[in-house]
Amino acid sequence: MTTIRRIVAFNRVTADGYFSTPDGNLDWAVPDEDLDKGATSSMPETDTILFGRRTYEQFESFWPHVVHHSRTAPDPHAEGRRTEGMLAMATWINDANKIVFSRTRKSVTWKNSRLFGELDPREVAAEKTQPGKNMIIFGSGSITSQLTQHGLIDEYMFVVNPVLIGDGRSLIGGVSTRTRLELLEAKPLRTGNVMLRYAPITS
Repeated sequence: MTTIRRIVAFNRVTADGYFSTPDGNLDWAVPDEDLDKGATSSMPETDTILFGRRTYEQFESFWPHVVHHSRTAPDPHAEGRRTEGMLAMATWINDANKIVFSRTRKSVTWKNSRLFGELDPREVAAEKTQPGKNMIIFGSGSITSQLTQHGLIDEYMFVVNPVLIGDGRSLIGGVSTRTRLELLEAKPLRTGNVMLRYAPITS
């Protein structure tokens, strides 16, 4: 029996529905130790990250350079904040398999990275049947949108931050079909963040 790997789309979003400012800034994100601990505990279930070019390059410019700090690593969302959870996250991200979809990149050199010239839903569906653990998407609105269009995302995990930014980039756009979602979990956090987990309703 073939085991199907799950794809989880994880994103911080503002209370008015944006996942970044118009220029891609994430300085509005509210740091959250409970969220960091939850992410650390779920890492053993996932071994692959799916990226669009822009998010891949943001991660590539930061995470490989913070794993050498002793005991803690900096938080990319909060200047001056350092935690043990961030070091665990940095180690996991650097060791994870990375698939980046880009028409403009000619090569990728970051550890365990593979480059796909474009997102072919048949190739992604085939990846889900390969040996391995679950896959996750961070940011990468264009990839999240395309995978949503083709029904390839198994879970959406949104962390709604208690902030309004007035303008920004919506996570999902250009999807021609309506997708109903089942609420799996709603968890308020001490910081005012709220973690929401949804699964697409397929029937």
